[in-house]
Parts: sequence; structure tokens; C-alpha cells
Amino acid sequence: MEQFRLSPQELLWKCDPAQFEFSSTGEISCPEETIGQDRALTAIEFGLGIDSNGFNIFVLGESGTGRSSTIKRVLEQRSKAEPVPDDWCYVHDFIGGDKPGCIRLPAGLGKAFRDDMDTLISYLAEAIPKLFESKEYEQAKNSITQESQERNKKLVQDLEAKVNAEGFLLQRTVGGLVLVPTREGEPLSQQEYGELDESERQKLEVTGSKLQDLLNDTLRQVVELEKRLRLTLSEMEKNFLNSALQHLFEELEEKYREHAKVLEHFANCRQDLLNRADEFRPSQGPQVALGNMRVGRQEPSFDQYRVNLFVDNSTLEGAPVVYEPNPTYFNLFGRIEHIIQMGNATTNFTMIKSGALHRANGGYLIVDCREVLINLFSYEALKRCLRNREIKIEDMTEQYRLIATVTLKPEPLPLKCKIIMIGLPMFYYLLYQLDPDFRKYFKVKSDFNSMMKNTWQSVQHFAQFIATQCRKEDLLHFSPGGVASVVEYAARLVEDKNRLSCSFMDLSDLLREASFYARRHSADTVQRQHVELAVESKEYRSNKLEQLVQEFIEDGRILVDTDGEVTGQLNGLSVYLMGDYSFGKPSRITVRTFMGKGGLVNIEREVKLSGPIYDKGMLILSGFLGDRYAQDKPLSLSASICFEQSYSGVEGDSASAAELYGLLSSLANVPIRQGIAVTGSINQRGQIQPIGGVNEKIEGFYAVCKAQGITGQQGVLIPARNIQNLMLKKEVVEAVEAGNFHVWAVDHIDDGLEILTGIPAGQRQEDGSWPEGTMNFMVNERLLQMVETLRIFGKNEEKNDKN
Repeated sequence: MEQFRLSPQELLWKCDPAQFEFSSTGEISCPEETIGQDRALTAIEFGLGIDSNGFNIFVLGESGTGRSSTIKRVLEQRSKAEPVPDDWCYVHDFIGGDKPGCIRLPAGLGKAFRDDMDTLISYLAEAIPKLFESKEYEQAKNSITQESQERNKKLVQDLEAKVNAEGFLLQRTVGGLVLVPTREGEPLSQQEYGELDESERQKLEVTGSKLQDLLNDTLRQVVELEKRLRLTLSEMEKNFLNSALQHLFEELEEKYREHAKVLEHFANCRQDLLNRADEFRPSQGPQVALGNMRVGRQEPSFDQYRVNLFVDNSTLEGAPVVYEPNPTYFNLFGRIEHIIQMGNATTNFTMIKSGALHRANGGYLIVDCREVLINLFSYEALKRCLRNREIKIEDMTEQYRLIATVTLKPEPLPLKCKIIMIGLPMFYYLLYQLDPDFRKYFKVKSDFNSMMKNTWQSVQHFAQFIATQCRKEDLLHFSPGGVASVVEYAARLVEDKNRLSCSFMDLSDLLREASFYARRHSADTVQRQHVELAVESKEYRSNKLEQLVQEFIEDGRILVDTDGEVTGQLNGLSVYLMGDYSFGKPSRITVRTFMGKGGLVNIEREVKLSGPIYDKGMLILSGFLGDRYAQDKPLSLSASICFEQSYSGVEGDSASAAELYGLLSSLANVPIRQGIAVTGSINQRGQIQPIGGVNEKIEGFYAVCKAQGITGQQGVLIPARNIQNLMLKKEVVEAVEAGNFHVWAVDHIDDGLEILTGIPAGQRQEDGSWPEGTMNFMVNERLLQMVETLRIFGKNEEKNDKN
């Protein structure tokens, strides 16, 4: 038994504070960096360096391993050396009005372009009305109008002369000009016209008909002159307006002469202003009454000449790095806003708003995989952008409307952006398997590890990490002993002496709590005792259920024996997982064997309280029994195995070794020491395999033994392959060092039999038999006895059937 007993030094790995060359982490000067993630950093460097399509990065790993902080820090450092991407502006569509065009300008020039147009519009709104109220405009207008009036007057005068020469008079009536016959210069009345003889009337009618044709021709000339007047006035107004705009636009055209689309926009604006010249003319029309209000003509708008600065990169110092915490469709791909006026929704190109992908264009966009997947349309739209290499702003809610509405369709922007998606490994592998497009667009996998090797260099990196966190969050710096305690805690988190945890979120919380307790104790630095106090305090805040279970055991409501010997009964060890806290608890396992052919009956399995892994462990027991004891005889055995007082699900195979010990004890009718708890899984050859939660299991049984009374004979039997996982609490290690508690580590089922029963297991001899007095001999004899008894019963049943 002694060769299997572990020494106190094997139960805990201690980090030596003497290896640190500082008296406080405040003396460590180092840049913030990620430790223990060389593979992930190499993948990130490759993904950011390659410029081919589809090589976007999926950063996967458990939460708290530094995924987000690492990628943000790497991108911030890298982006500073990269060029600032161009600005993007949207301008009005002067052709159809519903397809605003985009203009690309160097960073900073987009803002200048917008400001220049705003200044121009302010000047136009003030200068154009004054232009049409100026003396020059009135003189030019009066000159053209007077000239046209004189032509009209001359046409009328010539017409009157011809009419008078023919004996007619030209009169103006409400209906217009009419011809009236005269006599001696006086117009004829209707009566006088009727008293004329037939020949005179006919003569007047013929003459009147000719003169009417002449009148109509004159009236047509008058109308043509009026039309020509309007055209001339319009042309004059355009010339006035054009001359006023000329020097304004010439200055802007010179400033933006290298940007063709800007010059095109200037030309469109000038042409539109000229076409709207009549809108700027002062109106003398009547006012319109709306209720008790009188509204005049609406002032002309200049909004269509404005510039929508869609993406402004003027303040950037390198490529943009955008993290979108809420990647909804509109937050990612932009939106078109509307204004509700009198029940109608209106919009224009100035209400086009950019999304995170637009702002990250030319740089990097970071999104969380889970958030993208739970937001409607976002994932599919992101793939569509990567596929088409352009960002298109669409109203995705249109497909849910019964009636299509008129909306804007802005010109898409070309996409050149590296997408970094962060998520759990589960999301990566599910998408890789279920979505064929995923592997096309996320070809780089950066896998963050949850642990790293426990080396001298890693421990030094931990010290640097602690120093960085202390400076960043204004924590008290740590002494070498405090650093060593944090490193030991990192080893316990992963239950491995040879590895350290990379769960920096949990470690950062420990640093904050330890610093809190150190300040409370008015300490200058964080010492080992402060770290241990922080760990204990966190455990106390979380262990309410553990304490309740412990009280139930102490009260005798949960039956656990820690002294004496019982056949077919022993203490198995299980772990309760309660979110961020786990603890071990002993469970009584009982085994009963009897004659029959039912084999092993797992009560948990029969009542559907066991999981598949637990059921697998039970089937392995059957394989072991068959391999060891059924080579020369059939197994005529029935056995029931039960976790006593277990009313919820049981999962895992770590109790399979305990169940086998109980089974062999029952068959051999040899009692098992109740002060020894057992954990470990077995294979069909009887080898003990490692299990998880070994520290919690040992500590849980120690707490029960301590409550019921330490005898010095109590302990836990664990797999030898779990020795490297031992990071036990100081109290348990001290108990082992004092000889009050023990931990044994075994490789095979036979090694544990002698520890539990005090009887050697025995090795199979050359003739296949077992040495007398050994456990295997007694089990084999009991099985032979069962076979023989069943054979006798079988013969008697055959005789009774014949009779």
C-alpha cells in the first residue's frame, strides 16, 4: 500500500517566488501583449497580411481567453501604419431623383466638399433673390418688355390704319378685338346695319371677312411676340443668373479639377439652377388661405445641391478599426431615414446614413458571431456583401410589406474590408459544417487556447500580465509571493501542474479582488495572503449549496460512512457543477450480487436517471468480468448497482472503478473500508483511467471526514494518471503531511483492491487459476459456485418436467 501513497509534495505544485527578480510588479516595465497564444497570433498575422478574397478571420476560443482584447490591440497597432481610406459622399440624382450617386474623395476632402457646398448654398439663397430685385435686372427686363410692347403697338396701329381705310373700326371688348363697320366715321348700330340694302351688306361682309383674316393674323403675331418675350426674358434671366454663378463655380471647379465626379456634380447643379430660374423670380401672386392662416408662395429650396458626407475619415490616423457590438442589419449596412409630415413619409439623399461596414471600409470590422446570427438578415447580408464586393443599402423590411413603397436606391459602394468574427468554437464548427458559404469567406481560423504550458517563461509572462493589469486599472502592485499565488491559482483552474489557465477574465477578477483586500488591510503591495483571501471569499460567496449538502451529511439525512467496513458498499465521488462554481460530494454506492442470468442491472439506467457515458461505463464492467472470469465458464450472475439517495441525473464514467470494487467485494463477500473513497474510470482490461474534477472530489470527501471525525485511516483512491492534476487546498495538504488523511494513486483495479480490503488481488497463474486467499480467487470461486448451483437447479427442473 505504501508504494501507492502520495507524498504531500505530489498533491500541490508550488510556484517559487524566488525566481522573480523584482520586489513588486511595479518594477516591471513591459508593453501590453497576449501570452500563451502563439498559434492564434500567427494565424491573425497571416489573415491580416494576405490580401486575397475570402481570407477573413474567425477568432474562436472560450470567453475570457483574451480574444477580443487581443484582436483589437493587434489591429490598433497595425492600422496606424496603413493608409487612411477615402471619404464617401452622396449627392442628388438630377435625372431620376431616386438613385443618389456616390463620390469618392481623399480623406478630409469630403468634409471640405460638403462645407464648400453649404457655403455656396448659403450665398445662393441670399444672392439670387437680390439678383432679381436689382436695378440692372429691372432695366433689362423693362427694356425687353418695352421693345415687345412697341412691336405690339405698331402691329395694332398698322392694323387699325388698314381697317379704317376699308371703312371699319377696331373696338376692344371683353372678348377681345372686334371689327365694326362705320359710316362717315361713326360705327353702325345693329338697326342701321339692318336698314342697309342687300348689296351694301354683302360688300361690308366681304370686306369684313378680309379684315377679320388680317385681324387674326395680327393676333397670331401678337401671341408670337408674347411668347418671344417670355423666352427672351427667360434667356435674359438665365444669362443674369449664369453670370452671377460663373465666378462662384469657377473657383470650386478649380479646387476640385482633379475629381471628375465632383465637376459633374457642379455642372448638374448649375444646370438645375438655370432651369429653375423662374422659381427664384419674385412672385406677385395672391396668397392662399389655410384656415385662419394666409400662406404665400413657398420659398425655393436649395437642399438638392447639398452634400451628404456619408463616411468621414478626416480624423483618422491610419486604417479604421470598427467594433460593432450590436450588429443589426441597419447598424451594419446603413439605412435610409424618413420624416413623417402630415401622415406621409418622405426622404431624400441627405437621410442616407452609414453603417459599421461603411465606416470600416478600407480597414477592419470586428463583430461577435453570436450577435450576428441572432440579428435578422445580418449574416446573409454580410455574406452577400463579401460575395459581390460591394455594400448595398436596402430596406429589408420591404419584403414584409403588402404594398411596395417608393424609396431611394443609392449607388452601392465598393467593399474592401477585412472582417474579423469572434465566437465560441461551437459556432465555428457548426457554421463550417452547415453553411457551405462560410468556408469561402472565413478561410483563416485563429484558435485561442484555454491553457498554456507551465514553463519558467510562462510564469514570467504572468508577472508581466499582472503588472500591466495593475497599471491599467490602478490596482495595488503584487509582491513575488502574490504573483506566485496567482500562478498557482491559474494551475488549479485547469487542474494541471504542467499547464496554466489562459482564462484571463477570471484571473483579472482575482487581481481586482486581491487588490481590494490588500487596500482594506492598508498593505503597500498584494501579498500571498491577500490572494488566498480573495479565493476563499469568492468561494464563500458561491458555496451555499455545497454547505447545505455538507449539513445534510452531518445531520445524517444523506448517508455517508467514513469509518468501519461494509461488504458491497463504498463511497464514490461526484462533482456538482453550479455555473461558475463546482464542488465534490461523496455518494454511497451499493452492490448486491445473487444467482441468476440477468447480468448487471444498473438501477439508474433502468429508471432513466443515467446518461450515455455512465451507461457505457456499466457495459465496460461486463466486459471486464467476462474477460477475467468467464474464459472457462459462463457468467451465471445477477447484480444490482445503485447510487444511493440520488434523485437526479447521473453522468460520467468516473464511478465505474468504484462500482467494480463494490461488485468484487460483494462476490468475494469481503468488506471494504468505508474511510476510503474511490474515483476513476476503468477499461475492459481493468486499467484505471483519469477523470476530471479530482481536486474537488478529494476536498469534498475530506470535508465530510473532518465533520464526522478524522481517524487517520481515511483517504481517497485516485487514478495514477491524475497525479499531475492535483492542486489541492493547503488544508488538505497539511492533513496529509500530518498523517491524518491519505491519497493513493493506482494504475490498475488490482492495485486498489488490497488498499480497500487489505487482501491482495492475486495474479493469474500459468494454469489459469488464482492463488488461494486472494480477492480474485474468492471471486472466481463464488462464480464457480453460482454456475454449479444453477446447473443442479437446471437438472432438477428437467426431471420435474419429465415427470
